[in-house]
Amino acid sequence: MRPKKTRWISCLPGERCFKPICKPLSKLGRVHLTLDEFEAVRLADLDGMKQVDAAKRLKISRPTFSRIVSSAHNKIADGLVNIKAICIEGGCCKIRK
Repeated sequence: MRPKKTRWISCLPGERCFKPICKPLSKLGRVHLTLDEFEAVRLADLDGMKQVDAAKRLKISRPTFSRIVSSAHNKIADGLVNIKAICIEGGCCKIRK
């Protein structure tokens, strides 16, 4: 397996963990979303960027961006459907200045 290329993100998320209000965090399963997955969802879904443009922003290839955003969508769906906390942390990212 090749080492991961550094992804360039615009900013860190303000909140690092989102959870359903039905249970305390200690009783919930967790889904871990990496910072690059968070940024990919932000660019593609919130900002409406095309994958090729979002990939350039993260300084990665378009197929890599596609894999990252697909992984993020799966994790978010798992968290929502299976009532899990969604925690944002980790990944090989640097903040764009």
